[in-house]
Amino acid sequence: MNCLIVDDEPLAQDLVANFIAKIPYLQLVGKCKNALEAGEILKKQSVDLLFLDIHMPDISGIEFVKNGEHLPMIIFTTAYSHYAMEGFEYNAVDYLLKPFSFQRFVKAVTRAFGLYNLKTKSRDNSIKKDYIFVNSDYKLVKLNFSEILYIEGFKDYIKIITTDSKPILTHYSLKAMEEILPANRFVRIHRSYIISIDKLTSINKGSVQIGKQNISVGENYKKHLFDILKIE
Repeated sequence: MNCLIVDDEPLAQDLVANFIAKIPYLQLVGKCKNALEAGEILKKQSVDLLFLDIHMPDISGIEFVKNGEHLPMIIFTTAYSHYAMEGFEYNAVDYLLKPFSFQRFVKAVTRAFGLYNLKTKSRDNSIKKDYIFVNSDYKLVKLNFSEILYIEGFKDYIKIITTDSKPILTHYSLKAMEEILPANRFVRIHRSYIISIDKLTSINKGSVQIGKQNISVGENYKKHLFDILKIE
């Protein structure tokens, strides 16, 4: 992933740059000290991940994101914890509170790399993948679609239940997974659940059976489920 650092503190720039150099899948394409410089670089350079300081002169990181269009993924970096909630309102991948460790940095970029892999389509559209990679426990885990029973969403992570292994926990949203998974094999039946259509064993009045697990069907999702299954 191509990375750009936006921070008005040279020492902070150097720290992030040194961390980036240690990660094989990250490539630093530039460093700048304010949002105006960042905007110019983004016009000319392909950037996948932005390390963006929030508290900067003239234009803050929040203002830059609020007014920007077609921005890359963002990891906010700041010394001020009270900006955290506002930062996440703009779909930041993560929020690093200075001073942060290399271990915490790795956690943030691993999450970003997982999202990058999920959203990046194969260059050869004729090849249909039957798997995805998700980041879990600081590593990328290959997950075959045929292994997935259902996915349960929580506040800031999801739990993937599979046929032959322990649940996989990963920091994605249920909506992001819904967009990535093939619609002919998976369907969302509740604000907190996506199920594998192939693994569906029975349907009750307000729930479905996946193996031994009984899962509620939300009222707002029932019609779509029945349409997919062609049930009158």
